Parts: sequence; structure tokens; C-alpha cells
Amino acid sequence: MTAARRLSRFELQIMQALWAGGPLSIREIQQCFPPDDRPAYTTIQTMVYRLEAKGAVERVKKISNAHIFAPLITRESALRRLVEEFLGLFGGRAQPLMAHLIETGKLSLDDIQEAEKTLRRLSKKKENS
Repeated sequence: MTAARRLSRFELQIMQALWAGGPLSIREIQQCFPPDDRPAYTTIQTMVYRLEAKGAVERVKKISNAHIFAPLITRESALRRLVEEFLGLFGGRAQPLMAHLIETGKLSLDDIQEAEKTLRRLSKKKENS
């Protein structure tokens, strides 16, 4: 997937189904949505074809007339892309976002301590390289 091609919220929901369930048919992807809010088969089909055009999924096989699709991008790479785009709204700075998360109670002391551990680990890794 090229850097310029971002995924919509709905496309990410489809990708979540593929990441969780492995290669799936369009019908199987549709069944991953809650029954009371399940999109039409043709809606899922259109979105999967768009994801295929973006290079996010590929057809891996055909069973009868059903194509089976698998993700070409990882959950981690999609998440990284979303975070980078979001931080871009803050001029690339994480501090305003962190302050908001702390103020709203969505970032705990445990979260911060875990982030510190990760920073230390990455710093040591850099030093040893």
C-alpha cells in the first residue's frame, strides 16, 4: 500500500475481520459485523475490491464462485500509519496528545511507566547498534 493511500474507518473494520480471521470470503467478512449493524453483501464486496485496488488485500484463492481474500498489510503497519497521520495534526508532537489523554483519564500512570520501559529498551537497542 502506498503511503498516500489511507484507509477509511469502514475499510479498517474489514481489515480487522481479515486480521482476526485470516483469509475470508466476502460473505465471511460480512458475518464478522454485528447482526443489527451488518452492511449489505454488495457494500462489503465494493469495499473489499477498493482495498484490493489499494494493495491492502489480495485474492488468494477461489472456492466455487467465492473469492477468498487475505490482508497484505499488517495491523501494526496500519496502526503506525494512523498514528503518524494523527500526530501530524499536532505538528508531529506527541505532548499535546499525551496531555489530553492524561487530563481525560485515558492515560494512566501504568501506561506511562510501560512507555518509559519501551523508551529505555529502544534507547539501549540504539546504543548497541
